[in-house]
Amino acid sequence: MKKILALLTLCLISLSAAAQDPKDPDFDIKDRLYKKYKTEVRSYNRKDFDDLMMAFFEKQSDESAILTKEEYYTYTVKIAIYSEKYGLLYKKEKDIAQKTKNEWLARMYSDYAASHQKKE
Repeated sequence: MKKILALLTLCLISLSAAAQDPKDPDFDIKDRLYKKYKTEVRSYNRKDFDDLMMAFFEKQSDESAILTKEEYYTYTVKIAIYSEKYGLLYKKEKDIAQKTKNEWLARMYSDYAASHQKKE
């Protein structure tokens, strides 16, 4: 029983780490935020998630202000965690949820900042 539990724990740890690319220059920030918000976001209900998405898109489209790297990654990592939660809740959607999670974790602040500066 202990071996099974240890193996399961190891798999879960490797899955969360595998979703994030250590070659990513912002890996440390994303990893820290992932660990910080994982429990909180997994307790979100649908309304909490909708509020998070709305706030992110409103702030992202605000031409008068630019999100800091920390703020940007806080939103993208939280959305990725919720996508992961969705895959855990709905087993048939697990592959799509994992793909969505990876897409959110792959987002780069430098791309966001560059696109925001072009609008100005």
